[in-house]
Amino acid sequence: MPHPIEIPGLFITATDTGVGKTVIASAVANWFHRRGYRVGVCKIAATGCIRRGDKLVSEDAESLSRAVDARFSLETICPIRYAEPLAPAVAADRAGVSLDWSLLQTSLDTLVSQSDVLIVEGVGGVMVPMDDRHMVLDVACRLGLQAVVVARAGLGTINHTLLTVNALRGAGVPVAGVVINRYPEGAVDAAVETNPAAIQRWGRVPVLCRVPEMPLLTDPDPTIESVDWLELAQLGPAARR
Repeated sequence: MPHPIEIPGLFITATDTGVGKTVIASAVANWFHRRGYRVGVCKIAATGCIRRGDKLVSEDAESLSRAVDARFSLETICPIRYAEPLAPAVAADRAGVSLDWSLLQTSLDTLVSQSDVLIVEGVGGVMVPMDDRHMVLDVACRLGLQAVVVARAGLGTINHTLLTVNALRGAGVPVAGVVINRYPEGAVDAAVETNPAAIQRWGRVPVLCRVPEMPLLTDPDPTIESVDWLELAQLGPAARR
């Protein structure tokens, strides 16, 4: 399991797979990059990777790399990769291998030593198993960074979001806030309209922004620009000093 991160950073997780963690992680990383920070980006593990020659490549890692013009290899950005689109523990079992935590630690050490800020993206949701003993939640707890929860806009997101927030807090992970992704523009239904306020009320957590549907890299989105990500990133390591 990884050691705590000693530079400013954020852990980007989500209420489920396919919610858009990589879009938000890339946008937040790019926010720092455009302000002149040396940004390290890390995808702790990836499944459903594509094969190029003799290598498995994470497309999420490619997106994170592009967001910051990364000087790090894709293997450093995402050291743990599996071909099948399954939870890491299941993918590892089916591949006949064991998850090697030392690979993640080596990557994190490299990234931290050459970066001002670190953006770490999880895999799936917080209760996704990494191996026989650890969930994504355990990784978030060990890293000691504030978590940003990416959530859907529509019906059902209150339950999923509050479960995720409560799981993180129960493990001692501070939650910076929630980003609602793919928030529709124009007229919305009652669930979409009322969900942000409901999440804030019952989750006692800020909704940082509502991000419209967007490609991974476009012109800076005003909803992302409205958040002081540096202030949030500094709170995790600062809380340990």
